[in-house]
Amino acid sequence: MNVFTVIKALGPIDGRNVRRDSMLRWMLWGPVFIAAAFRFLWPWVVTRVQAQTGLDLRPYAPLIYGYLVLMCPVIYGMVVGFLLLDERDDHTLTALQVTPLPLIHYAAYRMSLPALMGVVMTPFALVLIGAPEVSLAGMLLAALAAAPLAPMTMFFLAVYAANKVQGLALIKASGVFLIIPLAAWFVPMPWQIAFGLMPTYWPVKVYWALAAGELGAWFYAVAGLCLQLVLVYGLLRRFKKVMYR
Repeated sequence: MNVFTVIKALGPIDGRNVRRDSMLRWMLWGPVFIAAAFRFLWPWVVTRVQAQTGLDLRPYAPLIYGYLVLMCPVIYGMVVGFLLLDERDDHTLTALQVTPLPLIHYAAYRMSLPALMGVVMTPFALVLIGAPEVSLAGMLLAALAAAPLAPMTMFFLAVYAANKVQGLALIKASGVFLIIPLAAWFVPMPWQIAFGLMPTYWPVKVYWALAAGELGAWFYAVAGLCLQLVLVYGLLRRFKKVMYR
């Protein structure tokens, strides 16, 4: 059974499940809404703050754009993670164990779908927000560096949440992993690398390096991908245990 057969079999089912769930439908367009909000609100915030305090926020724009690089794959990982929770509640995952579909093919489909959506939507959202500092190729590199965050989020929900309510609680609690790396902006190198213990640091560092014209963006991308893929592998092994439990 090849990957195209898996997509043909599971793709329409996922599409119907998303259409039936209003929360998931809105989440699919989340990056677009966030980017549009930043595009229209950011200039107003910059103008108001500068008028009232004299502080120019424009040099901090890459900090905001870096957050969007993280949000896109995480949102799509959440969508597929919630689909996995529904499948577990419906005992679909149990039924899959007696079908011809190998677990590795199922996992590959589940991992690749949100990662691909993140890679496509991240540059789109950055263009929509009007990020001028980074080329389209640079945006794509940042999107690739953040792509494993999608399956990481998906497996995190599938492994540690018993239902959607717990899943939402876990997402809120884990939001710290999206906020803390942004603090690295205010920490000079080489001390900033201490934030590298968090997988969400490396994609934003890639974007910041590209925005600043630094030469180390590829190194940061490779380092981040290595760390994230190790974590995805660990979560995948844990997910297999949950499936066969």
